[in-house]
Amino acid sequence: MRSDIVPGATFPDYELPDHERVPRKLSEIQGDDPLVLTLARGHYCPKEHQQHLQLAAAYPQFAVAYTKIATISTDPHHTSQEFRASVGAQWPFLEDPDRLVQKDLDIQEYTDPDNDPMVPHTIVLKPGLVVHKIYNGYWFWGRPSVEDLRVELRAVFSEIRPDWDLSTPGLREAWEAGDLSHFHGWDKQASAAE
Repeated sequence: MRSDIVPGATFPDYELPDHERVPRKLSEIQGDDPLVLTLARGHYCPKEHQQHLQLAAAYPQFAVAYTKIATISTDPHHTSQEFRASVGAQWPFLEDPDRLVQKDLDIQEYTDPDNDPMVPHTIVLKPGLVVHKIYNGYWFWGRPSVEDLRVELRAVFSEIRPDWDLSTPGLREAWEAGDLSHFHGWDKQASAAE
């Protein structure tokens, strides 16, 4: 991984076609929420299937927790669609058969010249594509479990959401005064009503 991609740094805002061939930027997928980004070897790898099956099973939890997921793989279009469908994923799969991300991040898996994949990584990103945690998944046990991600996301949310603890002094008073800027989701509804 490039030496400047570390916790606290801003991850590159790659723009790649998704599984429907729509160009998507990571920042667009993320919006104002945390993002779990998997940089995947591709459809051929059984380790990828296992990790993505676990993420797909937990996807309803991510959805209700205002947390986005995205996958980037070196698979071509139809293979990417097949990979996404085979694991039951409901999030965007971005296609990078030209290996732009692999080259830019310096994560070529040189031990597999036949497939020329990326060294798989899972990256937890705070809003603004700020790197919180990087997992190297060359070996399967290096990949985070859903419980590992829960711990990381708990830390992220407690840092970025002023309303994480409703007993924080001043929050009730702000709410009662109509200042909803401290409350995720409510702040947007208040702005839309104005």
